[in-house]
Amino acid sequence: MSGAYDAVIIGGGHNGLVCAFYLARAGYRVRILERRAVIGGAAVTEEFHPGFRNSVASYTVSLLQPKVIRDMKLADHGYRVIERPIANFLPQPDGGYLKTGGGTERTQAEFARFSARDAAALPAYLDMLEGAADMLRALALKAPPNAGDGLTGMMAAFDQGRRFTRLPVERKRDILDLFTKSARDLLDGWFENEAVKAPFGFDATVGNYASPDTPGSAYVLLHHVFGQVNGRKGAWGHCPGGMGAITQIMARIVTAMGVEISLEAPVASVLTDGARAVGVRLESGQEVAGRCVIANVGPKLLYQRLMDPASLPADFRRRIAGYKTGSGSFRMNVALSCLPDFACLPGMGEHLQSGIIIAPTLDYMDQAFTDARREGWSRAPIIEMLIPSIIDDSLAPPGLHVASLFCQQFAPVLPPAPDGRARSWDEEREAAADQIIATIDAHAPGFARSVIARQILSPADLERTFGLVDGDIMHGRMTLDQLWAARPVLGHGAYRGPVRGLYMCGAGTHPGGGVTGAPGHNAARAVLLDHAGLGRWLRPRYR
Repeated sequence: MSGAYDAVIIGGGHNGLVCAFYLARAGYRVRILERRAVIGGAAVTEEFHPGFRNSVASYTVSLLQPKVIRDMKLADHGYRVIERPIANFLPQPDGGYLKTGGGTERTQAEFARFSARDAAALPAYLDMLEGAADMLRALALKAPPNAGDGLTGMMAAFDQGRRFTRLPVERKRDILDLFTKSARDLLDGWFENEAVKAPFGFDATVGNYASPDTPGSAYVLLHHVFGQVNGRKGAWGHCPGGMGAITQIMARIVTAMGVEISLEAPVASVLTDGARAVGVRLESGQEVAGRCVIANVGPKLLYQRLMDPASLPADFRRRIAGYKTGSGSFRMNVALSCLPDFACLPGMGEHLQSGIIIAPTLDYMDQAFTDARREGWSRAPIIEMLIPSIIDDSLAPPGLHVASLFCQQFAPVLPPAPDGRARSWDEEREAAADQIIATIDAHAPGFARSVIARQILSPADLERTFGLVDGDIMHGRMTLDQLWAARPVLGHGAYRGPVRGLYMCGAGTHPGGGVTGAPGHNAARAVLLDHAGLGRWLRPRYR
């Protein structure tokens, strides 16, 4: 093997970079192995048509942890986020529209056009949601209590559980609702108008191959509001240069600290010696030794493709086989000759700088999921469109634009054709993309004609390009049985794998998907504490 490192990280996504930062800060010799020719994992900016660049997969900022931003001093290296002037714009089927964001009073005024009762209910609903989000924020940078860890696990459970026990009973009821109810059941308890429920229901479908009627879908809604931008909770924004600007900054920081980054270095397998991980073998045949191996890939990819099954306990193998993946997501980036012109609100305006959501009701979202399960994709898909080139002229030539299209619901594996013939996304991706464009064109006539070029990422493309098994942008579904201490498997929810010296730092660990940096932060802490406990390292400088 090549010279041993203190830590070998599989995958150069943002969590791998964050993990490398904290380890390097503690004096570790770290090497990151990235299979692609660009660092950043799914948070990258690339040219997809001559002169047109965009965030390829991850496409908007909110969830990146403020502590990570501070510790890495990202702002000193050029990191900044431009907030949306309003949160969302939702065209309605009757020719109207709904805007959200820009302050509670302004959103109330919008809601009042649909329901005075719902406008009055909004402040209490937001207070409920914010109270639950605060608890999630408090837990995001803590390792879950690990089943089987004895006194250590009991202390962690007590520390984290007391936050819940100290809450008033009303807040406890709210949290129980959010973790167990469907998005529809939750929202029906607060609002009466279907248009008003839609922007909240949309959050429950992002990266979630499920109906808003599916029990537990309310939690996904909560997951997408626990972030903040520029100190403003729940806000979303754009990083100039796209998501790749963030990971490029991170890469420069860790490289300056001595971290080695190897591109086009795909890992073929994790090497073990007895019951311990000791390094990796690359597809080239080269072996890289490490005192520990940290996987910034999904649990399915790690345990079913990169490890010898004989090195894993039988029950663990069975649990991973049952670990649910497939987010139902389809990504497109399009080059545009002009901005879209919506029939319900023509012309330029703040609505084009928001999240443009085509999903006017919960029934629309439920039908999208029903279509996908039956036919493979939604005949009227759920779409969020962002047009970052309006505020970031580095992404497109003068007068032209790029748009990110994030779409749901698209089956991870296509069902057979009516005649029983097997279908693949390689055959169907263009037709699905046409349907997405047509759906937008129905609300913004002329949009289809304005498309100069398009980059298509079906579930199969997401897996091939980024290693996202079943195209799952979350590295595993965000269901109650796969959250917190049970993500990915109960007994291994604290970033430690079932083989000594093997750790996980990707979105398949707590707190889950999104560009948060939390799994990378928490996994580094687990590594440092383990090694400090062995006596080789003093308690690390980790705050």
